Amino acid sequence: MACRISELVLGCRDPERLAKFWCEVLDFVVLDRDDEDIEIGPRSGFGGPQPTMVLSRTDGQNGTLRLHIDVSATDQDQQAELERLLAAGAHRVDIGQTGLEPWHVLADPEGNEFCLLKARIAPI
Repeated sequence: MACRISELVLGCRDPERLAKFWCEVLDFVVLDRDDEDIEIGPRSGFGGPQPTMVLSRTDGQNGTLRLHIDVSATDQDQQAELERLLAAGAHRVDIGQTGLEPWHVLADPEGNEFCLLKARIAPI
């Protein structure tokens, strides 16, 4: 049983500017966008051997995490993986979720936040 890093989420003031920069640096393309976020990644898209990057508009206030990891289960569904991560020492974190999100916000034993996504991806 395992997870893989599927996304790196970077809080930023100007997602368009950073998307252009990181696409140039990493030879990535824009995969998806909405009002607040731009997802960039390899041409093969989400779930491939490299994680994608989500550039997420933030106001830059102190205390706001600038970078966090999203993980996806590789060999079981999200609920089973959630139970495994909690048993391994992760704990739930409330950042104002509604409970309808398709991800779970967790923290490692030292309090570093990460998200468990619903999407399952193949192991490498």
